Amino acid sequence: MSLVGRHLELEALRACIAVGRHVLLEGPVGVGKTALARSVCAEAARGFVRVDGDGRYSEARLVGQFDPPMVLQHGYRAESFIDGPLLRAMREGAVLFINELNRMPEGVQNVLLPAMDEGMIVVPMLGEVRASPGFGVIATQNPGEFVATGALSEALLDRFELVRLDHAEEAEEREIVRLNCYGAPDAALIEGAVALVRATRSDPRIRRGASVRAAIAIADLAAHLARTAESLDDALFRAAALALPHRVELADPHNVRLATVLDDLRKKGTGARAGR
Repeated sequence: MSLVGRHLELEALRACIAVGRHVLLEGPVGVGKTALARSVCAEAARGFVRVDGDGRYSEARLVGQFDPPMVLQHGYRAESFIDGPLLRAMREGAVLFINELNRMPEGVQNVLLPAMDEGMIVVPMLGEVRASPGFGVIATQNPGEFVATGALSEALLDRFELVRLDHAEEAEEREIVRLNCYGAPDAALIEGAVALVRATRSDPRIRRGASVRAAIAIADLAAHLARTAESLDDALFRAAALALPHRVELADPHNVRLATVLDDLRKKGTGARAGR
């Protein structure tokens, strides 16, 4: 996703990287946390090793492990060990980027502490591995109310500097959609898609609204559906029916249907600008 705006967040992350601090980027899905990290690392000519967190991730996957056939042939020697993302970033002096760190098990999170504190880690049967200059950790987390997320320990949080991101301003979101669409949707479709997605974030019947990624999908789909739709407004809301059901969370899904919410937003004129 193209990076638009985020001047204050960019300045904050640049400062942290420049003085060798580890950074935790916090914000809802789709606000550009990964794009921000990639942009700053590329600008600083820093290597970028990515890990995507989930509850099944193991310590061995993060650190690395001995290859059994190699151990049988050569024993527990360095050449028998396959580096995981953490050791690879340490040896290369790169940034270890951990997407959604708070989805990882606590034991995996704790492996990071000596690497972040002292730039070293001790691996059984391998010995001590020290980080090359430039090693750092940038992690992201979604706010605590998101499903399947947990709280990071105080010990781990104390090793990070915190940069918070929220949804961009409306004009910036329109530019993000324009830059990231598959084709070249009508400007009115982009405007309508962004307005609709932003409305999902403030409607009391929706617990968690959609990100700008949903607006990109709606604009792309609506541009195609407009070929047979009665109007741009019709294309916009048909696209929304495809793009939004799995991207929003209703406050009371047993008594409220998303189709009803979208229809109400249509009547309130959210998509009117796309129908002119």
